[in-house]
Amino acid sequence: MAQTIRRARLRGLKKKHRDILAQEYPRFSDAEMRNRRKLIDNWMDEHDLDHVLVYGAWMSGPAVAYFTGWPVTVEAAVIFTRGHTPAMYIQFYNHLPECRHMAWETEVLWGGERRTIPAVIETIEARGKPNPRIGVIGAMPLGAIQAIDARASALVDLNGAFFGARLIKSDEEIDWLRIGAALSDAGYEGLRKGVRLGHNERDLGNLVERAYMPHGGTNLIHFFGVTSMANPDCCVPRQWPLTREVATGDVLFSEISANFWDYPGQILRTFTVGAEPTPLYRDLHDTADAALDAIVAKLKPGTHASELVEASSMIEAAGFTTYDDLIHGFGGGYLPPVLGSKSRPAGPIPDITLKPNMCLVVQPNVSTTDEQAGVQTGDTFRITETGCESLHNVARGLDRVDPA
Repeated sequence: MAQTIRRARLRGLKKKHRDILAQEYPRFSDAEMRNRRKLIDNWMDEHDLDHVLVYGAWMSGPAVAYFTGWPVTVEAAVIFTRGHTPAMYIQFYNHLPECRHMAWETEVLWGGERRTIPAVIETIEARGKPNPRIGVIGAMPLGAIQAIDARASALVDLNGAFFGARLIKSDEEIDWLRIGAALSDAGYEGLRKGVRLGHNERDLGNLVERAYMPHGGTNLIHFFGVTSMANPDCCVPRQWPLTREVATGDVLFSEISANFWDYPGQILRTFTVGAEPTPLYRDLHDTADAALDAIVAKLKPGTHASELVEASSMIEAAGFTTYDDLIHGFGGGYLPPVLGSKSRPAGPIPDITLKPNMCLVVQPNVSTTDEQAGVQTGDTFRITETGCESLHNVARGLDRVDPA
């Protein structure tokens, strides 16, 4: 008799989301993919292009997945030319069968032994006129750019256009982001329920990933800040885990993003370990909660990015600052607007006004000015027609966990 595998139910998902999770390979509809390919056609018209080259390597390059359905593994280069089926050259050879199964209306070819870009150039030369105009999306090595540029009359950078197109999500993308948020929630709950005295930060990552991997989630990030409330030495979650062991009287704050095929959530929470928060940590988190509430109240169509920064001014009024970015766009990359607080700007405030189906992470990381103590709280939010909604289903607030 086959063993029954029990998986904890993901919060906040409807039947349509569970149906997506149950697919052999989750796929967007043909209509969704056609709309994406129309962007390529529009850019070719706008910039008088003969080809568009989309590139990614080493698990990075969201445009490849966006236009083909294939998440980049080692390397992928896709050539779009009017009148031709898109051709995608990938590495390595053993990745071809799965890529051919997953890629939407794309001819999938091996890039050859360390010659993906030469194969791309051969295709470009075979498809059209000499010295073409080529649009490029993705971060490419200098040698690859030089090789293509030598055969083109012009290279046009389409990265700004691509990421601009990603700011407003389709309804199908929102569904996938809800799944990513549910997986991220599961990761946080796995951490909160599973943490034990003596665990180190490597163990914490194991707890997080074990909670969502059975549902098809993969790790984007799980950053932890663990320190003694009595003698703190950490003001922002760290990117790499320490071997320091969790102890009574600690504070643990986390930033967790589980990925669902390039569609993650992001949940940020803080809890104390086996003790009530000290006055400092209570003040830090009260300020973070107040900032989050004030910013969320401004998340609606028509709000300018500068208003979101202004809404966080109670952080400085309380004598605190921030270390991490305060707000950033999300879903398809680390998107505009990327905003810091008044005391720790993230650069010039962009001229961006919120619109429906934009998605933002609001994540006040309120910290002391000496960089010794901090907390973090926040969610991924969708801008609706009249306001906003969180994509997450985990209660906010400073929690306390009493592990064995």
